[in-house]
Amino acid sequence: MSAKPDETRAPIERGAFGRLVTWWALAGCGLLAVVVLINVWAVVGPWIGLPFAGDFELTEMGVAVAVFTFLPYCQLTGQNVTADIFTANAGRRTIAVLSAAGSLVALLFAALLLWRMWFGLLDQKAYDYATTILQVPIWWAYVPILVSLVMLLVAAVETLRHELAEVR
Repeated sequence: MSAKPDETRAPIERGAFGRLVTWWALAGCGLLAVVVLINVWAVVGPWIGLPFAGDFELTEMGVAVAVFTFLPYCQLTGQNVTADIFTANAGRRTIAVLSAAGSLVALLFAALLLWRMWFGLLDQKAYDYATTILQVPIWWAYVPILVSLVMLLVAAVETLRHELAEVR
């Protein structure tokens, strides 16, 4: 008898943090939908006399933020890109070791990006950079990105912990 799908998932994925990460990713989906609507308006608007100034700026910031909202979800649910062709005949322990290595890389990646993006936010605020047309402060985009990176860091720690338990 095979295990139920929910039994193979890490406990944190099923808990409050997992739900938070899922809602965060769904917020990223909503943001992408808004970006699409902005782009439709930017194309159709001039034909009906309602141009949209600054569409490129909002698209750039919106897509950047949305991409980062998906990272914790992909890590926590194991939906990152994998090369299953190489592990198709591998044992459960080998796959767990490789997954743990991937979680470790994600952990290091999240820590490095969190560190550097924090200083990026401070620089953007200090120099008061803003978009050219709409004058939206650039640092605003850093805030949800940093939240995403913190969530990615926690997800990577938990998936690493879960995979190391599988190795034993």
